[in-house]
Amino acid sequence: MIADANAILRAWLVTQADLTDVVGQRLYVPRLPEGATLPALSFAIRGGTANPHIPPLPEPSFQFDCWGTTPQEAREVYRALYTILQGLQNASITIGATTYAIKSAIEEVQGQDIQPVDPMNYHRVLAFFSITIEV
Repeated sequence: MIADANAILRAWLVTQADLTDVVGQRLYVPRLPEGATLPALSFAIRGGTANPHIPPLPEPSFQFDCWGTTPQEAREVYRALYTILQGLQNASITIGATTYAIKSAIEEVQGQDIQPVDPMNYHRVLAFFSITIEV
């Protein structure tokens, strides 16, 4: 059975004070709900790789959308995310009776300021991280 990497990562992210001090519990998978309070973070797997020789070590690529009411607020969410993920090694999270390991995380694409186009005028910083999770 393949574990839900989105759920594993979210469970770990909500334990990280550097991030929750900025967004609270507003971490959404796979997208920001309509009318969400900002600042917030949404993310989902966008692809990645799987090693056929070591099946329990998938390396998904995650898209992170860092949301704010201003460009600066969206950037603050991104900086908090970067602080906890970039270079991460050997973190663990227990969900139910199972412990999962986040073996590593590295940024694939630096945070990009995205101009708001929706009627809500939300500001966004888009970033991508490759994260190896032992399942």
